[in-house]
Amino acid sequence: MLDSPMQRGQQWLKTLLQLTEISTEIRGELKVSPSQDGDSPEPDNYWLTIDESNLTPTQIQVLIGTDGSALDAIQYLANSVLNLSQPEEEQASYTIELNGYRVQREAEIRVMAEAAADEVRSSGQEVEIKSLSSAERRQMHTFFKEFRDLETFSRGKEPHRHLVVRPAGTLES
Repeated sequence: MLDSPMQRGQQWLKTLLQLTEISTEIRGELKVSPSQDGDSPEPDNYWLTIDESNLTPTQIQVLIGTDGSALDAIQYLANSVLNLSQPEEEQASYTIELNGYRVQREAEIRVMAEAAADEVRSSGQEVEIKSLSSAERRQMHTFFKEFRDLETFSRGKEPHRHLVVRPAGTLES
């Protein structure tokens, strides 16, 4: 029996890929997120990295998808299926990585967050950030927890949902 969330995640992803006739290894790494301001700690984040060494460029491209859409879908499935029937305290967060896509995108998102923070601070006005997946919006919300003078929220409905950054304590307009 697979007793750790890491092992369950690795086996689930390996099986999913085998169903698409892709046989490869899955590396796992635990990233612990410290709690902020006495908030409840973030769930453990298991990074499941697909070994791309035996994949063709086409397979990599298909698994990542346009703007990461296929990788996001696989990640969404992993989080839904692997946490199904798990008690809340045992639920985990899974990030699916392939060919450095998530690491590169995380760096791009951090640059966007810092640029938005600078713009809000200099203008005093809210800024909308478009073209983010729901997972990327969550990442942005997490990044902005570092900025005490700013707050974020999401506005709109999918697929036109945007992240809004504004000075902390601003009344909703």
